[in-house]
Amino acid sequence: MRERSTFCGIRFAVLCLLGSAALPALSQEETPVFVITQEESKITFYIKSSVALEGTFGKWEAPLTFTSPDVTTGVLDIKIQADSVNTGSGMKDGKIKGKDFFDVEKNPFITFHSDKIVQTGPTTFDMPGTFTIRGVSKPETLTFNVTGKGTGSGEIKGTMAFDRKDYGMNKGIPFVKIADRVEVTVNLKGKRVSGPPLVFKQ
Repeated sequence: MRERSTFCGIRFAVLCLLGSAALPALSQEETPVFVITQEESKITFYIKSSVALEGTFGKWEAPLTFTSPDVTTGVLDIKIQADSVNTGSGMKDGKIKGKDFFDVEKNPFITFHSDKIVQTGPTTFDMPGTFTIRGVSKPETLTFNVTGKGTGSGEIKGTMAFDRKDYGMNKGIPFVKIADRVEVTVNLKGKRVSGPPLVFKQ
């Protein structure tokens, strides 16, 4: 009787272990997984000024994850290496990287984190989150449009505008008159590599 009890106990423990090991795999199958194609994507900025002042970033990452097929469960984490800015002008790049603007030596990253997506139309969305630049964090909203809905691949085109002086960028560039408003554009191309398709409200 004691041997039978011991055998039953071992069998029960093995079944519990196998059951718990299967849970993560089941969860992963039920969660859409997307991959952003960086070589086809870009993050840019524009500032109205007396001379052209716009640029792009060469080094960044922007994982987009979901906890369920519901599109509103999306989480976006953009992390940009501030010193990868490129305006096409070494003088402008140096000024923007300096302490009056990005201050890249003390604050090497520009980030945006959002864990909420609000669908505002058939293909339009708001993504409120926290934007951090030169060590200052404030709430901002990325507004974007999605193409390729329901196909498993597509593009997210988003825009966000902020006042540079809210983040301590109070100075200008010599001989260049610049506005306070900074417009950021995020174009991300990606595809679903596993899991079910996203569910959108009609």
